[in-house]
Amino acid sequence: MSLVHFTQRPMATSFLDEIFRNEWPFLTHRNHSVPAVNVQETEKAYVLALAAPGKSKSDFEIELDKEVLTISAVDAQEDTNDLFTRKEFNYSAFKRAFTLPDTVDVSKIKANYIHGILTVELPKRKEALPQPTKRIAID
Repeated sequence: MSLVHFTQRPMATSFLDEIFRNEWPFLTHRNHSVPAVNVQETEKAYVLALAAPGKSKSDFEIELDKEVLTISAVDAQEDTNDLFTRKEFNYSAFKRAFTLPDTVDVSKIKANYIHGILTVELPKRKEALPQPTKRIAID
């Protein structure tokens, strides 16, 4: 026997009930979400681009502990005593951790947040940068 989702509906449903019914997958509520991240390696740095729309710079916290870079954010929850007929706004928190390679110069890490994308630039150490080809003389 398999379980089947069942919703008992009254005989006459309203137009709004049909639009906002709970079976729609994008209306599920989550308190924790993990934002998508792109990691790019260039000749001079690693670049993390984290998609986190709807936040402000002050929502983020970036910490470095040894070789682990942690990016987290918490939304300030709305404090209101208003009564709602239906409330679907959600507030979420996330935490992502990245183990950095030895080639990162941790003293030069920079971050900015523009148009919903948090970008963290992790410059490589001078020793890790590509070196020009060197000719070796044969004695």
